[in-house]
Amino acid sequence: MESKVALIGILVKNPDSVEQLNCILHEYSQFIIGRMGIPYKEKNVSIISIALDADMDTINMISGKIGRLHGISSKTILTKMD
Repeated sequence: MESKVALIGILVKNPDSVEQLNCILHEYSQFIIGRMGIPYKEKNVSIISIALDADMDTINMISGKIGRLHGISSKTILTKMD
């Protein structure tokens, strides 16, 4: 399958879901290029960005699992690498 570079932007509003989120990211760690987290205490939210290099099925799998977590919202952007 064709590899794509993707970015998943994640907003964590429910800190109780962080453990589940970390388990998902650990499960797919071989596809993660980098990760950055920013706590935004004034708004009680954490902002996380995950850079990935994976096939489309894997990107969709990761994004879907993250999107089903309670109190966590995410958005995925990607590009085709030539």
